[in-house]
Order: sequence, then structure tokens, then C-alpha cells
Amino acid sequence: MDEARFLTMSRKELNRLEILGRVLERRLTQVEAGSQLGLSVRQVARLCRKLRTEGPPGLVSKKRGLTSNRVLPSALRERSLDLIRSRYPDFGPTLAAEKLREHHNVIVSVETLRKWMVDAEIWVTRRSRTGRVHQPRHRRSCVGELIQIDGCDHEWFEERAPRCTLLVYVDDATSRLMEIRFVASESTFDYFTSTESYLRRHGKPVAFYSDQASIFRIAGSARKTGGLTQFSRALSELNIDIVCANTPQAKGRVERAHLTLQDRLVKELRLRDISTPESGNAYAPEFIEDYNKRFAKEPLSHHDAHRPVRDDENLALIFTWQEDRKVSQNLTLHYKRALYLIEPGPNTQRLRGKRCRVYEYADGHLEFRDREENIPFSAFEEKRRVTQADIVSNKRLAAVLSKIQNDQRSRDKEFLSKKKITLREKERVRRARAQADTPPGNP
Repeated sequence: MDEARFLTMSRKELNRLEILGRVLERRLTQVEAGSQLGLSVRQVARLCRKLRTEGPPGLVSKKRGLTSNRVLPSALRERSLDLIRSRYPDFGPTLAAEKLREHHNVIVSVETLRKWMVDAEIWVTRRSRTGRVHQPRHRRSCVGELIQIDGCDHEWFEERAPRCTLLVYVDDATSRLMEIRFVASESTFDYFTSTESYLRRHGKPVAFYSDQASIFRIAGSARKTGGLTQFSRALSELNIDIVCANTPQAKGRVERAHLTLQDRLVKELRLRDISTPESGNAYAPEFIEDYNKRFAKEPLSHHDAHRPVRDDENLALIFTWQEDRKVSQNLTLHYKRALYLIEPGPNTQRLRGKRCRVYEYADGHLEFRDREENIPFSAFEEKRRVTQADIVSNKRLAAVLSKIQNDQRSRDKEFLSKKKITLREKERVRRARAQADTPPGNP
């Protein structure tokens, strides 16, 4: 028994045995031994007595091999595992622990249940799981058949400018860069601008290949009812399909292009001292031409699958944010927390109680249309800024204008603090505020 206990000594106990052995041989004092072991002199003396009377096994913890006083009953373990096998076989430990507590009054911690499930081979830990196999697929046969698109957030201008995103379009057949554009973030309007530029340069591809971001795909119940995102709706009007990949590895061409761009493009921008997205976008065509000379592959077929944009396809109108709104009996409609008045007339009276479409452009201006006809309208200012009582003398006019400007700044600041405002709307307000605050005559 003593020999077995000696063979199961831990590293800490073996270290104690060596140091306390020196104490018994009078090569080390108890004070020095306590300093090395992190123990008091009293504990060192106690351990020395144990070592002198019982030998090395006396240093082994008496709790070794004993059942913990806090161990849960084996009946609870068996009941929990039986319930999981019968009702929750594909549940993870966290969800299974919640269901056991809510429906069966079985209270077990998540980590304890995880250990039980692993030991019973019901659950496989992440470390033990076999990695998914992503086998390669053949390239498409011709240019324009499949275009992989993705955004890459990176410090493209290093410390010279804030971090931004690069939208990348890569042809699957040849790995050619077809379009790149620096933007503040991945947004629908930024993809609108980039895709419109792509179509004007190359024509319409057969399909785009993207990830499952909300810009490209509606998840949940809306997807089952045939709901489309704004980007998918625009492509549908142009008879272009969009395919969403299940994994990043599925669109490996554009993912690998990101790595090359993060190395080469960053350094090219540094050599040319390009420090703004606008300058980077101006340099993009030159970089694309050089990149394709170095890395593009020859397609299996020399056929170009791009289709020309038809004359009746108004890209500027198609790539707008479009939503339908119902016109009230008073010829008013609401859009994005604002009220708009439709001008009464023979052509607009018929719109009462019907729906018209609102077109929002990237710069923020709106158009209302019904059957491709423009609807005249004006914005309704609910909070009037000027009343009949706001009549002042010339002596007080400067002070009143100063107060008005301060109030306008406060309203802009309040607007920018709202969580529902998009980054594009906030940037638009900041530019207008900066322009208003610039003194006349200054650039």
C-alpha cells in the first residue's frame, strides 16, 4: 500500500520530498525550506515528522483516491443521462441542462453535465471533433459565369487613415480582380455603387457568389415567404442570380485574394503615399491591371458569359433603396420617421388609399413613383422653426441668429446620437454641419 502511494506522488509532493530530505540531513534549515516551499515553519516541522516516521508515503495527501464529499449521487447521473438519451439526444450540454431544470426539476451544472455526456459518449468535445473536409471544386469554364464578391475589413492605409473595408469582385474561372472599392463599411449602398461600376465596365455576369450576410440573404421566416434583400431585388431586376455559400472555404478564390491584397495592395499604397479611400479608388484600375497580369489564369473556354446592359435598364434607378408606402386619404405618407405631402392634382387624387414606391438614392434624395411616373411631393416640417411671434428688431437679429445656429447644432447632435440612424445618414449630417460651420470665403 505504501509503495503504491509512493508511486502516485505528484510533482509537488516529490519536490517537498527532496527539500525536506535536505532538512533531515541538516543541509537546510526549516526556515529556508519553508521559504522555498511557501510554507510556515510549523508546517515544515510537521512534514518533517511525517517523513521521519512514515517515510516518503507520509507526504502523500490522505485524500488521494477517496470520493469527494461533494460528489453527486450516481442515481442523479443515471437519470440525467437516460433523459438526454430518450428526449434530448442531439442537445448540447448547455441547452440540455436548461431543459432538465425546466421540465424535469433536475438541477445539474453545465460543466458537470458536459463531463457526464462526454464519458457516456453522448457529446464530443470541440477538440475531439473531426474537422470538416472541404474538397476542392473545378473552376467555372468561362469568364463572367460566376463572380465571387466579399468585403475585407483591414487597415489598408496603415496609420495614415482610419481602418476601412475593401469590396472585392473576383472571377471564379480566372481569379481575375474585376472590381475593388474602398468603403467605410459593408453596406447595401456601397455594394450598389460597386456593382453598378462593375456592370458598366464588364456587363452582366450569370451569377454572383457571396457569403450569407444580411445584405445578400434574408434568414428565418421572411426567407420562407420569398422575401428579398434590396441587393437581391436589384439583381433580380437585371436578371442576375446570387448564390450564397455555406462556408468561407466555398468561396476560396476571393478569400485567398484577400490575403494577397493585404500584403501587396497595402505596400503599393504606402509606396505611392495614398492615404484616403478616394485616392485609393482612383488608383484601383492601375493596381487591378498589374495584379491580373501576375496572377490571372487562362479560362478553359474563351467565351465571355457577360451580357450587355440593355438600354431600358436604368442602373441609377435600379440601384436605389426601394420601399412601398401607402398614401393616406389626405395625400400624405411616412418614410423613415418623416412625413411627406403629395401635391394635390388630377394625377395624384387617384393615389389616395393606394401604395406608391419610394426610391432613396445614395446621396439621400428621394423620388416617389407610381407606374414609372414621378409623384410631386414636399417634406412636412412637424416642428416649425419660425412663428409669427419671432419678429425681432435689427439690434437683436445677430443674437437671435446665433441662438438659432446653436439650436440647429443641438438638433444635429441629438440626431447623431440616435441608435437607429445608419452610418451613411450620420456622415451626411456631419458633412452638412461642417459646411454650415465653415465661414464664408474659407475653403
